[in-house]
Amino acid sequence: MKQRTLANPIKAKGVGLHTGHQALMTLRPAPIDTGIVFRRVDLDPVAEFKVSADIVGETMLCTTIQSGGAKIATIEHLMSALAGVGMDNLYIDLDSDEVPIMDGSASHFIFLIQSAGIQYQEAPKKYLRIKRAVRVENELGGWAEFKPYEGFRLNFSIKFNHPAFKQTAESMTLEFSSTSYFKEVSRARTFGFVSDMKMLRERKLALGASLDNAIGLDDAGVMNKEGLRNKDEFVRHKILDAVGDLYMSGYTILGEFTAHKSGHALNNQLLRELFAHPDAYEIVTLDPVLTPPIDFNSSKVLI
Repeated sequence: MKQRTLANPIKAKGVGLHTGHQALMTLRPAPIDTGIVFRRVDLDPVAEFKVSADIVGETMLCTTIQSGGAKIATIEHLMSALAGVGMDNLYIDLDSDEVPIMDGSASHFIFLIQSAGIQYQEAPKKYLRIKRAVRVENELGGWAEFKPYEGFRLNFSIKFNHPAFKQTAESMTLEFSSTSYFKEVSRARTFGFVSDMKMLRERKLALGASLDNAIGLDDAGVMNKEGLRNKDEFVRHKILDAVGDLYMSGYTILGEFTAHKSGHALNNQLLRELFAHPDAYEIVTLDPVLTPPIDFNSSKVLI
């Protein structure tokens, strides 16, 4: 129940999913109570983005953060990995405008963090506890809500009119007091439809997308030769995204998250709605002699 940072700096290089730009990313240890701070080191002066729900700007197909006129796109997979290991304090230096997509999941980020090592810090970990229900909806039938719960439980369901989704589970519940984020969530890749590619590239999106960093779907089904990593990889990836989007709160959440047809926009809208009602949440530390309500290393999944 102590705060966590990296034990050592570590670097990685890769292409941005949407911009197609090459980026060098450096993860660095940060002091107690720093939070997660992104930095655009290619700008003069360096632009800093301390993680919070309010700095999320564009949410079309990814989560983009803004600071002044500067942006960083596609942060959600890295943020999901940081949530999965319970990382509290970290500097993330980038020399470009998008986080590298790596293989389209969070597994490469987990590998980087594990390679660098985790350093426990002499300060209690802070949690965001949900005190009452908060819900948001959109005009497309999507919705997301928080409810009180002493742990972190996610319930997610999806609905896509495509043959590949008829052969896979469209809903899942994960209980993070007994679920391994590493095994059950981190390897699920992002996915996209070939039929959307022309439109996306006209909008300067998906310029770095390939079958090496995403699941491609044509009219017949999955295009990747290796197929899916899990039979329900699609809904697992939506959970991966949600974990990352919710970690934009700046805290590990104690509560239950339930969503149907939600995405980056609704996930962020839910956080903003929560923070607009101070009676709906509290920031707490926990008694260190108690069993932690969230286990970052366990291995049971509920489906």
